[in-house]
Amino acid sequence: MKNLRFLLLAVCVSAFAISTNVHGQSATAKSVEITAAQSQYEVGQHVKFSAAAKDEAGKLLKEKPARWFAAPFDLAAIDEEGLASFYQPGEVTIGVFVAGKPYFKKIKVNAALPSTIAISPIAGPVVVGGTLPLSATALLANGDPRSDALISWSSASPQIATVDAAGIVTGVAPGTAIIRASSGPAKGAINVTIAANTINGISLAPATSSVSTGDVVHFQASTSGTGSFVPRWAVSGDGATVDSAGAFLAERPGTYLVTASIGDRTASASVVVRPRNVERSMEIVGRAELKDVQAAEEWIIGNYAYLSTISDHFLVYDISNPAAPKLTDTVKVDARLINDISTTPDGKVLVISREEASNRKNGIAFYDTSDPAHPKLISDYTATVTGGVHSAFVDSHYVYLTDDATGSMRVIDFQDVRNPKEVARWEVKNGVANSVKTDEGVGIHGRYLHDLQVKDGLAYLAYWRDGLVILDVGKGIKGGSRENPTLVSQLRFNHNELYGDGWLAGTHSVFRYKNYVFVGDEVFPAIFDIQARPRIPVRGIVHVVDVSDIEHPRKVAEYPVPEAGAHNMWVDHDMLFMGYYSGGARVLDVSGELRGDLYRQGREIGRVWTGDAGGFRTNLPFCWGAQPHNGLVYFNDINTGLWIVKVGPPIDKGSTTAPGQ
Repeated sequence: MKNLRFLLLAVCVSAFAISTNVHGQSATAKSVEITAAQSQYEVGQHVKFSAAAKDEAGKLLKEKPARWFAAPFDLAAIDEEGLASFYQPGEVTIGVFVAGKPYFKKIKVNAALPSTIAISPIAGPVVVGGTLPLSATALLANGDPRSDALISWSSASPQIATVDAAGIVTGVAPGTAIIRASSGPAKGAINVTIAANTINGISLAPATSSVSTGDVVHFQASTSGTGSFVPRWAVSGDGATVDSAGAFLAERPGTYLVTASIGDRTASASVVVRPRNVERSMEIVGRAELKDVQAAEEWIIGNYAYLSTISDHFLVYDISNPAAPKLTDTVKVDARLINDISTTPDGKVLVISREEASNRKNGIAFYDTSDPAHPKLISDYTATVTGGVHSAFVDSHYVYLTDDATGSMRVIDFQDVRNPKEVARWEVKNGVANSVKTDEGVGIHGRYLHDLQVKDGLAYLAYWRDGLVILDVGKGIKGGSRENPTLVSQLRFNHNELYGDGWLAGTHSVFRYKNYVFVGDEVFPAIFDIQARPRIPVRGIVHVVDVSDIEHPRKVAEYPVPEAGAHNMWVDHDMLFMGYYSGGARVLDVSGELRGDLYRQGREIGRVWTGDAGGFRTNLPFCWGAQPHNGLVYFNDINTGLWIVKVGPPIDKGSTTAPGQ
């Protein structure tokens, strides 16, 4: 979750109104009109707003704006003079306090026009009389895909090849044709070779297959005759797809017919798809219950569990008996949110991240865990991260931090744990981030780093609206090191298209496993109060990104739980363990090749409803994350605390017992 100064905007609105009235400002304004010099707003613009207060008779009053604010924070920011900066498209709420009362104006920030069109290459020539679909993506200048952009197609040589409105190319005569795509000012082109059909027939391998939902079958088309041509692939039946390379995937059981065509030559193969049937029992072994405080991050090591809170302390539990966790210490911290908590691999040093300290010195703190039941403060580091640290990842004697104030990554060397020092800083250059002066001080807006993981010399950064960023921090492929992080690649997502208006949404969490990076989105209402008791609606999916080619990451699958919101995850032994906020605790089968919709494929192994009648929010799960440890899985829920779960044997399909019940 974001720094509390944004998450608690609803609280700030109320508190500011109370404080200004207490200080004697007269609340005489009947209405306040918020205006700007223009009526249309676009990403990248800076627009001055003004507020005019009027009494019941419509007479203009002398009351002046006391404070401006904008939400969601990732779409816009506004300074103390009313100058707004727009970073992303969507619906923005501009707010102002006048005479101790908040007033609001909703505006629409339009997406920029696409600047380029990327057309996927094709593997070979198209035969005369044959057809082949082209795939094109309109891209904004920042790299975000814009799927709602209307793409127009044309052929520079229709006597060689034609193309219809859907991008379907038809070979007319041998030769080479330039196929063009356009959308507004954006353009793209690809050369397509048309050749005479010199093959006699096609055969497919395998000729028949029997697989489970979610399994991928790679069909190979062999031809007799001469020449090498690109087949057009198709599949019969609803619930399965086959891509341009012949990769078949079914998300529903059934029998399917896969066909490859080259001109008038065709071949078919059959696939029988059975249900995946991976469900297993989920036994709740033990719990550490919370009621009046909200849990945050967890770290499980040895016989101890460390649990941070959305409060001023973290908790230590002895879990040597998982059925009965024992609280051994409550460690007070000067913070309103203790977010990340973890130890060095040997368990000797504990590191926490802090936000909203009373002295405004946030940063991180180091604790001696020689006695793991009672951590003792050693030192802290605040010099360059006083604005707050949301996430921290410990790698050897280095901590990789997210800096709330600047949206940058900081690398802290704590080899001398009493004198930690910064050795590197890196930040994405997105073209819209700028410095904004507000009542909280001067900060960089339009850029926010939320989470990160370091593995095998590569850092994986969840860079909110800037997507997934991969850095070389010692792998050597780009000459990077811990002291000199170097960009390897970036993959962007269009969160406005994914979730629509009115949401605070961005790339939130990352976890590298095998050749995949699992990337979770976090999606909250534009304004909400994390400390209020009512239900908070959330959304967000998990993107599965193939990084086999680390310099060209590509999304291949996703895990969307309907009407729930993704949060933190851990992947081990081909299972993804996850806190899915209002969807509770989830365990997912991620074995084999991953493509398509993992939820629809029936890959869920089990789930636990982590709501409780005595929880912070009654009977509502808000599961934060998960960590497997010693054959058990520890799920931490914001509302209800720690859940210790054993993933059991497969469920007998004749049983009526549901997972987690």
